[in-house]
Amino acid sequence: MTATLTGVGVGPGDPELLTVKAVRVLREADVVFVPVMADRPEPDTGRAETTVRDHVPADRLRRLPFALDDRGGVTARRAAAWDDAARTVVEAVDAGALSVAFATIGDPNVYSTFGYLAQSVRALRPAVRVATVPGVTAMQELASRSGIPLCEGREPLTLLPATAGSALFVDALAGPGTVVVYKGWRRHPELLAELRRQGRLADAVLGRSLGLPGERVGPVDATGHDLPYLSTLLVPARRDHRGGKL
Repeated sequence: MTATLTGVGVGPGDPELLTVKAVRVLREADVVFVPVMADRPEPDTGRAETTVRDHVPADRLRRLPFALDDRGGVTARRAAAWDDAARTVVEAVDAGALSVAFATIGDPNVYSTFGYLAQSVRALRPAVRVATVPGVTAMQELASRSGIPLCEGREPLTLLPATAGSALFVDALAGPGTVVVYKGWRRHPELLAELRRQGRLADAVLGRSLGLPGERVGPVDATGHDLPYLSTLLVPARRDHRGGKL
């Protein structure tokens, strides 16, 4: 039989935001891998692991170290971590695991490590089938928690990582739709300054640690020093009246 590697989106952190299908796939999997930060003497329990522990017994969870905090594109350490993780998954398959799941926060097809892992596994074992289960994204959770629709009528929606640089953010803010920025922790002062310059600060909302006990949702301010890596910034479109963009 052909083994299947499934990337399962587990949402932004709240165990109740997993879909029924995600819970079923995780529970039926022979082994469930979760990403953790590489090069830690005692790896912290990652957000994905914390989330799925409510649904999967601890003895079926296995950690895969990734260089999640590396900057500068495909670093040697990052590439090596992908290869090591893929070999670990292949070892599980070779040992008889036919259903392998990889739990990833948010959605496995939106800025997820899963795509790199799947590509590396396929290079080693082309016969392995790859599938995904969509998950709730951080921008959806932030929109829900703040009561701000992401898009209406003909409005576009722009999602970008702050790690891509400020030029994309500047252009997106000048456009007509909502702008969502992921991973803004180190670039928070730049984002804050541009929001002020374009007169968008008052409407913007920042989410910290969404779905976790220390969650904070509120206005954007200068206290960027305490931002987690996976902070989310939502800048709603300018809407002057109901249905104005229809």
